Amino acid sequence: MKLWGRKARVEARPALGRAGAATGAWPPSYEAQVRDGYARNAVAQRAVRLVADAVGSAPLAASEPALLALAEGRLGGVGVLEAAATQLQLHGNAFVQVLRDAEGGAAALYPLRPERVTVEADATGWPAVYRYQVGARVTRLHADPVRPEVIHLKAFHPLDDHYGLGSLGAAAAAIGVHNAAGVWNKALLDNAARPSGALVYDPGDGSTLSPEQFRRLSSEMEQGFAGATQAGRPMLLEGGLKWQALSLTPADMDFVELKAAAAREIALAFGVPPMLLGLPGDSTHANYREANRALWRLTVLPLAHAVLDGLAQGLGGWFADARLRVDIDRVPALAEDRERLWTSVSTADFLSGDEKRALLGLGGEERR
Repeated sequence: MKLWGRKARVEARPALGRAGAATGAWPPSYEAQVRDGYARNAVAQRAVRLVADAVGSAPLAASEPALLALAEGRLGGVGVLEAAATQLQLHGNAFVQVLRDAEGGAAALYPLRPERVTVEADATGWPAVYRYQVGARVTRLHADPVRPEVIHLKAFHPLDDHYGLGSLGAAAAAIGVHNAAGVWNKALLDNAARPSGALVYDPGDGSTLSPEQFRRLSSEMEQGFAGATQAGRPMLLEGGLKWQALSLTPADMDFVELKAAAAREIALAFGVPPMLLGLPGDSTHANYREANRALWRLTVLPLAHAVLDGLAQGLGGWFADARLRVDIDRVPALAEDRERLWTSVSTADFLSGDEKRALLGLGGEERR
């Protein structure tokens, strides 16, 4: 896939936003960001998987059966389209290695981990080599314009010539809030959802506890009454001590709406209607079916077309006039849209048969 740029050399760096990095709230490396923002966040993980699974399971049409087999191939249980869609959403870049057979033909496609790939440009700024590093081992994969060893798919980045921009960085602040709210709620549950109270020392003569008495009392409280398993145990107080119950206000404890707002923002960053993730709040969609149709129209199809067009262009050296596309007629979520289109076209008497076929996308020779 042709990449535009004029940098003589590009060093490896995460193609993500640095929201919160200045305060230490968001880890700077891509691998750490994926752990915190994807692997440990249910909303982000579900949103990404929802889109990636839809791309990977979309019915395809191709100009040649062998090309279709490559796009639908799986290596190690991972689908090429699913992996590329996930990497594009998170990192903004997907690097797909073209594995060759003994005759030099394209035998399989293998997605590489994007944080391990570095783009090396030639003197004019065009990508010449992709360095893939695993530990101390470095593999150099050449960007041949006709039969490349690596097909680079990338999301648009307005400030970078060679690397794309993922959505994980844009969702960083919301993911941080969502994770922090979950940790806070867990801590409240561990402490009976409120500070149980305070022991007040009031002997009447104005004296205070000695440091040794204070340490002994704190230790006994922590060992005998802290945590969920100790909730409700009776307390025996010595002379001069009295128990004063404390509690948080409802506003202080209302983290449900805070988490819901952060979750909706995470869904927005990945282009998933909140209704499909079971999130509360306002929705512009009347029902689940409309939300699912919007997901396909606004997120899944554009991403799938970007991946398929990039793969077809990269494989053009092996397949003449290579074409890959989603067969929209076989997408269940878009069945109603296609039915309305067929009805309107079939009743248009002023159109010829060929014109009707063209409007319905039936003029090509792609094979299913």
